[in-house]
Amino acid sequence: MLKTTFLLLFVTTFFLSFGQKNEPSNWYLKDPLKDKIYGVGAEEAYKLLMGKKAKEVIVAVIDSGVDTEHPDLKEVIWINEDEIPGNGIDDDKNGYIDDVHGWSFLGGPGGDISDESSELSRIYFADKAYFSDRDTNSFPVSDKVRYKRFQEIETIYLAEKANAARQMEGVKLLADYMAAVKQEKGTFTKSTNKSYKPKNDVEKKIKSRMKLILIGYKPEVLETEIGTMIANSQQDSEKMVNDSLRIALVGDNPNDLTEKYYGCNRYMGPDAFHGTHVSGIIAAKRGNGIGIEGIAENAKIMVIRVVPNGDERDKDIANGIYYAVDNGAKVINMSFGKYYSPNKEVIDAAVTYAYDHDVLLLHAAGNEAKNKDLQDSYPTRKFLNGQIASNWLEIGASSSSKDPKKLIAEFSNYGVTTVDLFAPGVDIYSTIPNNAYGNASGTSMACPAAAGVAALIRGYFPELSASQVKEVLMKTAIRSDAVITIPGGGAGKMRDVSITGGFINAASAVKFLLKN
Repeated sequence: MLKTTFLLLFVTTFFLSFGQKNEPSNWYLKDPLKDKIYGVGAEEAYKLLMGKKAKEVIVAVIDSGVDTEHPDLKEVIWINEDEIPGNGIDDDKNGYIDDVHGWSFLGGPGGDISDESSELSRIYFADKAYFSDRDTNSFPVSDKVRYKRFQEIETIYLAEKANAARQMEGVKLLADYMAAVKQEKGTFTKSTNKSYKPKNDVEKKIKSRMKLILIGYKPEVLETEIGTMIANSQQDSEKMVNDSLRIALVGDNPNDLTEKYYGCNRYMGPDAFHGTHVSGIIAAKRGNGIGIEGIAENAKIMVIRVVPNGDERDKDIANGIYYAVDNGAKVINMSFGKYYSPNKEVIDAAVTYAYDHDVLLLHAAGNEAKNKDLQDSYPTRKFLNGQIASNWLEIGASSSSKDPKKLIAEFSNYGVTTVDLFAPGVDIYSTIPNNAYGNASGTSMACPAAAGVAALIRGYFPELSASQVKEVLMKTAIRSDAVITIPGGGAGKMRDVSITGGFINAASAVKFLLKN
């Protein structure tokens, strides 16, 4: 089965935004009341806060990794002052050696995990092995229930495998097109793509799309990733879910949910595009005259790597949350998700731990234009026992369009009982690796926009608890009664797609807090 990679997201989901007219690159900082664009109102908030001093707030970015040397980020990266860099000693006795800027739970003595299978694949092959050569007529009651579930999983797995095959055909078309350009021009670059004359309608469409893809990817990186995707697609699915590679690289037992102290301090990882982009939205250095302005001038980014190209493991997510809480984070950004969580209990325990230590968690709602009320994604604030975490915000993606019908990103998940707020998530210009900047779209971008606002509020109003910050942000959301297009089709209003029926806004939150 084709694993989800950030390139695939870029080609499919992120691509949705590039067909629209680009607003100024900082549109997400603007204010709906003053600028008539549903940004987060950050600049207006800072005007209201003039003369006030904020407390530093550590924001843990649990993601794919971050380029900590990016010129717009290096001054805002969290530094563990109790750790002496490079001495190979756990100076602060927290269980992690040389964790100066954070930690990776996807690396170890053998190297770094880049690609992982989907959670669905892991569940499918585990059950397939369990039921192999067994007589279904002699199953105990517990196995009959599990077998019925396996049959349902198998149906879904085979359907997704077929869908992945269709996606791979699209990737192969990109590869064939690049090969045609190289054959005629001698090399594949932005300029040779521009000068290449398509031979047919298919190449004409690919050329147009390639121009947009090359905004976010260097040609040589694109070639490498496409080659890797094609190679991975040719691997046997069962081998891809084998834990032997994980054990060889990281050194932990993937099935031991009690393990915490594994990993390495190579927190950038093999592909830091996603995490670097997320971090810039939250806290890119303000006022330095280069690049972009992050939302929270008082934030420091703690880097925690648990997200591979594929589905993250519950164990790693939980340990990422524990690490963030134990090392001082007060806001945690989680721009990732999946639709299966076989060990959800360990994440529930970690979320409870975060609540007990006054930490606010923000999670991206997902990019499948689904109603989360009908099918939720994981991790989720709803515990196995039915309780709801009050220190959790679920964030959908909005756009810069002035047409109300296009306010909600067409790819964004939504839910009148499961999504709290919407935040800017279309055509977001932010930091990317190798000292560069690029556009990307997704709830992955909306979530850090909201996290930046949360960090700003926590810094200027430190007396507020995590749950109180959530309450204020929801109470002060900018609401709209306009008719919108609901992702996936149909018309409705904001109250039909979220709990608040509104958009997160720093300025309105600050106004409220200054008056109360």
